Amino acid sequence: MSADRVAADSALTALAPLVWGSTYLVTTEFLPPDRPLLAATVRALPAGLILLAIGRTLPRGRWWWRAAVLGTLNIGAFLYLLFVAAYHLPGGVAALVMAVQPTIVLALSALLLKERITATHAAACALGMAGVGLLALTPRAGLDAVGVGAGLLGAVSMASGIVLTKRWGRPAGVGVLTFTGWQLSFGGILLLPVTLIGEGLPDTVDGRNVAGFAYLGFVGALLAYAVWFRGVERLPALTVSVLGFASPLAAMALGYLVLDETLSPVQLAGAVTVVVAVFLARPRTTKGRGASSAPPPPQLPSVSRAS
Repeated sequence: MSADRVAADSALTALAPLVWGSTYLVTTEFLPPDRPLLAATVRALPAGLILLAIGRTLPRGRWWWRAAVLGTLNIGAFLYLLFVAAYHLPGGVAALVMAVQPTIVLALSALLLKERITATHAAACALGMAGVGLLALTPRAGLDAVGVGAGLLGAVSMASGIVLTKRWGRPAGVGVLTFTGWQLSFGGILLLPVTLIGEGLPDTVDGRNVAGFAYLGFVGALLAYAVWFRGVERLPALTVSVLGFASPLAAMALGYLVLDETLSPVQLAGAVTVVVAVFLARPRTTKGRGASSAPPPPQLPSVSRAS
């Protein structure tokens, strides 16, 4: 894989966690209060059904249960736990708890993908967590047992989904949008009855709520997850997971730009540390390898025609 290709794939994949970094802001400023199940369901299900309608392809054979497993880990369980963490913790603290995800991916990659754990990989995970800690931990940062537990379980869920997506790949002939639609739909269908039974529907929904749901569904789910699963397919699992550290960077920037929060030197140092972690986790490339370096095709023996 060429260095330019890796850089392009990494930059595009990083767009997904950058978008997800706005989840905490949108949840607290636009959505109805104390509705994590509703937020997760509305984010996943409409986007999934739209992608299914576009692709017009359903899973076949073993991909029925595989898509259900991936939809649960990557979407259903993860989104619910994410919103529980977002409702119970300050955005930065929630991001810090979720920052254990690359370490879990590293361990699962060694177990399921037979990838070797290197000192560089371990350093990338440690620096990423340290950087997010510098970004998130402020004197006013509070901890809540429910929020912390949800964040940790969410990290385990998403890490497992990344590694299994990498292990199973994408079925032949199925586009990335359809593959994304399967997972969003399964995750949303899983969440729907739990939402209706556990929370019900809000008595009133105003325009601000609708705007928040629309943003999370179409930008935060349909577009972002399509980009994310493309990255999972093309990049090493650890690289994709560490790119997720872009989420707290985006949350920090939005807090500064939208909520008039201040940035301390410690937080800026944390941002730099996160960037270093992403750099360390990047896949190694071989210089000088391109199309021209491929071995020539075998020569077929010439056959003369009798005139």
